[in-house]
Amino acid sequence: MTTDDFVRQARSRLIKAKASELGFDFCGLSTADFLEEEAPRLEHWLDRHRHGQMHYMANHFDKRLDPRKLVDGAKSVISVLLNYYPEQRLPEGKNDLKLSKYAYGTDYHFVLKDKMKELVAQLQEEIGEINGRIFVDSAPVMDKVWAAKSGLGWVGKHSNLLNRRMGSFFFIGEIICDLDVWPDGPVKDYCGTCTRCVDACPTDAIVEPYVVDGSRCISYFTIELKEAIPNEVKGKFENWIFGCDICQDVCPWNRFAQPHQTPEFNLHPELAEFTNRDWEEITQEVFEEVFRRSAVKRTKLEGIQRNVGFVREE
Repeated sequence: MTTDDFVRQARSRLIKAKASELGFDFCGLSTADFLEEEAPRLEHWLDRHRHGQMHYMANHFDKRLDPRKLVDGAKSVISVLLNYYPEQRLPEGKNDLKLSKYAYGTDYHFVLKDKMKELVAQLQEEIGEINGRIFVDSAPVMDKVWAAKSGLGWVGKHSNLLNRRMGSFFFIGEIICDLDVWPDGPVKDYCGTCTRCVDACPTDAIVEPYVVDGSRCISYFTIELKEAIPNEVKGKFENWIFGCDICQDVCPWNRFAQPHQTPEFNLHPELAEFTNRDWEEITQEVFEEVFRRSAVKRTKLEGIQRNVGFVREE
């Protein structure tokens, strides 16, 4: 092993140690290069319009596959995972209106980005100037693919990243930078013959194992779609009004999910007291107060009212 290899390994250990100190659950490293295997898959997925009205998914095709087109001189992708599995959950009975667990607290974009900025700052103190960019769902970056290449898990049949130790309830972020590091290798796929996520999806959005038609997903209908929800899916939402956790909830690997340690992700106190009637009668004032720094703001009040009305008619 050369001196350069020792330096790269030491640098990789430092990055992971700093990430752990800042509260990230997992950190992995990969070489910033062209995602050759993903190119035909992405093209095939887009050609079949499985992105629906998420037109941004078709933009910057080349940048989505090559991080060096996003950051000049990029050599590495640092992937981090931050657990959001809640200790206190909203009721999810047959008649309860349901909210995806990732939206219980503060919008993850703020929390994850702040932690990642601090990680870069601490690394610069130890290593020196770093040229790079932080990405949290904010650019054409295939976060689950990079996390898998970094050994943080594998992409399951529901298209979410799965980690053997803690399941899939994670936020993913990337730092694409010019640091030369010792990369991690991928792990094997442990889904086996299980098809619980495929079988459980009420809108048949998982059209085949590992392929999700985004335009048929409950999360798409309740968050991304800006027009009226089509009648053809009426009666299939199982009371989800923002996002959907069904494919994750039924996954056997999530029996290992552990409560997160990030206070910002805790269930908003007022949201914890919400009843179905509160959702049905929600006002602009209440919406702005309860969801002031929440991912739910993305739908705006009109979107939530549309979603609530749609499932209450089922």
